[in-house]
Amino acid sequence: MIVQFSMRDGAKVVPCAISTSAMDELEGAGRAPPSGREAQFMRLRERIEARAVVKYTAGEFEGAPAGIILRSIDFRKP
Repeated sequence: MIVQFSMRDGAKVVPCAISTSAMDELEGAGRAPPSGREAQFMRLRERIEARAVVKYTAGEFEGAPAGIILRSIDFRKP
């Protein structure tokens, strides 16, 4: 499962998504219920958006239409 969101680069809208498992790992509190995903996203929003910007800047687009997809591995330290 994923949570979809979008970013803006000027007038350009960039579709984005983060896996729910990535959000659960970021929060470290077990699996959130579907009804709690929006609140969870809002709690993690700053970290999620910061990582999406890094991938956007690096040109790491996926899918059609091209967008940014965040997974657990994107938040692991090198």
